[in-house]
Amino acid sequence: MKPTLLIMAAGMGSRYGGLKQLDPVGPNGETLLEYSIYDAIQAGFGKVVFVIRHDFEDEFKKQIGSKFTDKIEVQYAFQSLENLPARFTVPEGRTKPWGTGQAVLAAKDLINEPFCVQNADDFYGAEAYQTIATGFQSLEKPESCMVGYRLKNTLSPHGSVSRGVCKIENGYLAEVNERTEIITNAAGTVQYIENGAATDMTGNEIVSMNFWGFAPEFFQTLEERFIEFLKVKGGELKSEWYIPDIVTRMMNNGETKIKILSSDAQWFGVTYPEDRPAVVKALKKMHDSGIYPPKLWG
Repeated sequence: MKPTLLIMAAGMGSRYGGLKQLDPVGPNGETLLEYSIYDAIQAGFGKVVFVIRHDFEDEFKKQIGSKFTDKIEVQYAFQSLENLPARFTVPEGRTKPWGTGQAVLAAKDLINEPFCVQNADDFYGAEAYQTIATGFQSLEKPESCMVGYRLKNTLSPHGSVSRGVCKIENGYLAEVNERTEIITNAAGTVQYIENGAATDMTGNEIVSMNFWGFAPEFFQTLEERFIEFLKVKGGELKSEWYIPDIVTRMMNNGETKIKILSSDAQWFGVTYPEDRPAVVKALKKMHDSGIYPPKLWG
């Protein structure tokens, strides 16, 4: 059974100020999202599900989804503020949906096979898709998995980044420590800053970049956990329900084990405007060296 790629894209319109501003960074005008689809197809994925919002459905399908309909099965799920379990209502004054957990849950009726969850605006690298596709074959119920990146492959030279640093025991995730200010100092040493103090890091630490792999049974757990979350946080105006928090709680409760699939792939993201030239240069180099064809879609 071929796995499915679930891409969380419901926030794209908000972050970019309109889908027309999706940044072309490849040598032929490709966006980072196109590389995700290409790499997934090469790794044997059989379907892509975009989680979007109804208010930009037509624009998204025209500008983005239509590019892939003759290359891979494409389906759409919709995240909305009002999509809540029975007996729950949106508190007055709340304007934003409920986070990445709700985004994934929106696709529950479209996926019956192992699936990978990723952000819409990050470059994860071909190796990551191949790694997780292979990893699905060895998962045992109720295991989940995550592709972990080496910290040094995820940094920006133009400012600090936040990363979840993973503690791994016997190949499984044991703990995630959130480091909200990781920098490379003037001497080239990677450090994290906490309470004004700097602590050196090796750069080889494994970090989470929100590239998860789940069995379809995960949706049932999500439904149960969403109800629990809403009972506690549903009356708040800004509470959000995130996949890392959900998975960590499941792991701590003994409901799942998270197998870490380490990758030496380079992660790209335009965290700062100054990051863009380096991303453009790196992608061109990948095309020139044959990692990608001269034109992504031939």
